[in-house]
Amino acid sequence: MSVFELQLDTERLILRPPCAGDLDDWAAFAADQQAMRHLGGTMPRAVAWRSLATVVGAWQLQGFGFFFVFEKATGAWVGRVGPWQPEGWPGTEVGWGIKRDRWGQGYAPEAARAAMDWVLGHHPWHQVIHSIDPDNLPSKAVAAKLGSRLLRMDTLPAPYAGKPVEIWGQSRAQWYASNATR
Repeated sequence: MSVFELQLDTERLILRPPCAGDLDDWAAFAADQQAMRHLGGTMPRAVAWRSLATVVGAWQLQGFGFFFVFEKATGAWVGRVGPWQPEGWPGTEVGWGIKRDRWGQGYAPEAARAAMDWVLGHHPWHQVIHSIDPDNLPSKAVAAKLGSRLLRMDTLPAPYAGKPVEIWGQSRAQWYASNATR
């Protein structure tokens, strides 16, 4: 099976690798100043297209990348969640970004759990991190719900060079130990 045929299902969500047809939803998300304030800032549509191509390319190059997330009930695009490790990144990350009108509904931890189960089941990662802006309290709450804890301060590579982030995370063993009964 090609990675582009991959689909993860949770109780309320469908996660799948992105495709060209997702550009309108991705570009709208990338243009939302509130949604993007902790994710590197807004992007005009042309830059959002290049960003989408980067995520699709990560799937080709690494066998993983962000999933685009959709509500089962409505088919609506709700965000991007999943494994991420571009060159120079501070670790093997599962990150999330949910569109603003879906905040507070528990979609980030629900999708991140599925993404963590998938990536740890298919890739030899020893640890999963979450790079979180120190001011992003909602993302810290999501990380804590996943069982992650603050590990250290670090910085991101270009184009975010020097930007301090909190690195939250847990080991593969911790993830499996805390999720054995799920």
